[in-house]
Amino acid sequence: MSFYTKLAMNLFGKWGEGLVSYFPELKTDLKKAKMRYSVPEYISVSILTSILVFCFEFPLLSYIFALLAQGFLFSLVFSFTISVFLTLTIFYFILSYPKIIVNERAKKIENALSFATLYLSTISSSRLPTYRTFEIFSKYSEYDVLTNEISRITSDVKSFGMDINTALERAVERTPSKKLKEMLYGILSISRSGGDLNAYLKEKAKTYIVEYRRRLYEFSQQLTMFIEIYLTAIILGAVFFITLTSVMGGMAGISGNVLTLQFFLIFFFIPLVSIVFIFLIKSMTPGGG
Repeated sequence: MSFYTKLAMNLFGKWGEGLVSYFPELKTDLKKAKMRYSVPEYISVSILTSILVFCFEFPLLSYIFALLAQGFLFSLVFSFTISVFLTLTIFYFILSYPKIIVNERAKKIENALSFATLYLSTISSSRLPTYRTFEIFSKYSEYDVLTNEISRITSDVKSFGMDINTALERAVERTPSKKLKEMLYGILSISRSGGDLNAYLKEKAKTYIVEYRRRLYEFSQQLTMFIEIYLTAIILGAVFFITLTSVMGGMAGISGNVLTLQFFLIFFFIPLVSIVFIFLIKSMTPGGG
């Protein structure tokens, strides 16, 4: 336990324990996100962090609003209201952070699952035991988060002496991806019943590849739409706006204000919107962009 966590537990440990029942999914999220906190510890750290943020932002906002509004009482009340709102927002964000990590890991796993299952089925075609299949996959595969999930199964067997079925049960409980959970549960059922693992993985690989193709098709349609919106609304719209404001500014004799507005549009608004579009398209790309 770090010094910061100990301090948070000493100050707000009772509050953290009292709030555990209000966040029933937090324990599972912390486990799946590989964050080594108990639920009371994490809640206590969230409370301490939020209070420290409040202590920093409240005086700063009070000073800024006092300069702008030139009224002490108004700036104090307004700053306090905004600070409380921001503090509660930060508290909620910190508590939601494990779920964000879990969802991100699940997305990475599912992006890699289509081709990783095909690789697994190729290894299993040699009729090796399930443990050996997973061990080979974890040593030579480059599927990032998915490889780590499979490595934990082989680690449970090799380091902790578990049988493969128990290791698979643990993997089903801790994986953040519903698709991987479903696949591992299928492998577990086959391992218990003595079924054909290679045939199962081949069928799963075919299903995932078909789904991946569908996602690629949907993405191509969405990408076409986004490109049309970007070119029409942003680029052509900006050109039309610059042309119109130049003509109107010349006629009205307010070229200085028009130049400032055009400068903001060209050097701030368009790059900002372009960055947003890039991140949006990257997040939508099948396979993680």
